[in-house]
Amino acid sequence: MQYNKVEISGVNTSELKVLKEAEKMELLKLAQTGDKLAREKLVVGNLRLVLSVIQRFAGRGENFDDIFQVGVIGLLKAVDNFNTELDVRFSTYAVPLIMGEVRRYLRDNSPIKVSRSIKDVAYKAMQAKEKLIIQNQKEPTVEELSAEIGIPKSEIVTALESISDPVSLYEPVFSDSGDTLYVLDQVGDKNDDLSWLEELSLKEAISSLQPREKNILNLRFFQGKTQVEVAKEIGISQAQVSRLEKCALDKIKKSL
Repeated sequence: MQYNKVEISGVNTSELKVLKEAEKMELLKLAQTGDKLAREKLVVGNLRLVLSVIQRFAGRGENFDDIFQVGVIGLLKAVDNFNTELDVRFSTYAVPLIMGEVRRYLRDNSPIKVSRSIKDVAYKAMQAKEKLIIQNQKEPTVEELSAEIGIPKSEIVTALESISDPVSLYEPVFSDSGDTLYVLDQVGDKNDDLSWLEELSLKEAISSLQPREKNILNLRFFQGKTQVEVAKEIGISQAQVSRLEKCALDKIKKSL
């Protein structure tokens, strides 16, 4: 069934329990000693985490029940390999493994043809990434992946990009206790300490725009809609949207 239904893969999502961090740690310790009941409780208590992660893969024509089950496989790997002695939240460790498992499934079932050699590099990189996450309890850098599999960084980046779909920086990745994590939150910027003045200038420039211009820029660049979609939403032609968008961007450029 679709992800917005109450039931997915026979699981009533409205009745899923959410474990507190302390409960997770206690169950993880028991599960890793062979306690099957603790392992089951831990998995059930983190199914909402799986649902949160896999929602970003909705609308791609795949059976959502299948994606959910694949995500659970990633969750099981996280349960079996998490190091409870490190000061790391379980969800921080589990999310990359869940996403990696789903991406592998989508890659193997993708209708887009990618050369076999590039697929092989991507597959090796994903395997190495999973291994290093389990080993170090954190996501590896491209340099670490390169050293692990003996393939140049440029080839690894190209291979991984070839099997990945573009995403918005404002796309939610995970939500825990009402605190949503976006793609943008995981992107570093070495110039963060130097760019705050530019950000203030940009906000001031945008604030001076007309309401319609602000709305168009919001729909186009923050919600990722096409000019045709924006035109339909606000009731004007695509040509008018294009003209207003260009005019607004020109105003911002002049202000900066």
